[in-house]
Amino acid sequence: MASNTFSAAFVRTSDGWSGAEVDLGGAEIVDDFGDAVMEALGLTGDELALLCVEVEDEWFAIARYRGEEEPRVFLSDVHAVLADPLGELFAEFAGVAPDKESNGLGVRPAGDFELLSDLGVSSEELLELSMEEGMLPADILSVIAERLSFADELDRLR
Repeated sequence: MASNTFSAAFVRTSDGWSGAEVDLGGAEIVDDFGDAVMEALGLTGDELALLCVEVEDEWFAIARYRGEEEPRVFLSDVHAVLADPLGELFAEFAGVAPDKESNGLGVRPAGDFELLSDLGVSSEELLELSMEEGMLPADILSVIAERLSFADELDRLR
């Protein structure tokens, strides 16, 4: 995993959010992400957990885990993940095949745009943030963390 990758997971508890850095360096299949989150946060069952990944100025992903529910993922830009093995796993997770023929013009978000809507960030907002000119992945994740009330934990881990 490139050194310019930051990944952390956050779990919602009765006291708010708690976070831990997650090492995705050994991830070979999509299920490895969930295992890494469970391990990093010491999850026991039905907690709501979010995995936030940012790769330098290229792209970000948010994966949502809760108990036995099917994990959900949002990927900020399918085009940006092409040269990145981790990104390709996230593209697979989001159910999209990166189009290698694509000229990569424009940002193309993929996955579940609704994964944060019950937490206070609508699909419209998520898309708007992802497509905003000049916004870096780290900035976008900070805005989202602020809205969901785990910005302090995110800053602490960065």
